[in-house]
Amino acid sequence: MSDDKFERYGDRDGGDERGDGGPGFRRRKVSRLYTEMGGKVDYRDPQTLKYFVTERGKVVPRRISKVSAKDQRKITRAVKRARSLGLMPFQITT
Repeated sequence: MSDDKFERYGDRDGGDERGDGGPGFRRRKVSRLYTEMGGKVDYRDPQTLKYFVTERGKVVPRRISKVSAKDQRKITRAVKRARSLGLMPFQITT
C-alpha cells in the first residue's frame, strides 16, 4: 500500500492544473447590477428587473445572478413591490 493516502483521488492540494500547489486564478464575480444598471434598483422600472426574474416569474437566486446578499434583498423587495402595483406579473400564463 502506498504512503500517499490521496494517490487514488488525484491532485487534492487545491492547486491549478499545472500542479504547483498554488491557489490558482479565480475570476471575480461581477454583478450585472453594478455593471449595467449603476447599482440602482427601482421597482418602477420593470425592464431592469426582468434580468432578475425567470420566464416563469421566479426571482433568480444570487448564485446565478452574482449579486451580494444585500443587493439580492433589494431586488426581491423591488420585484414584490412591482408585482403588487401591477407593473410585473405574478405568474406568466401561456
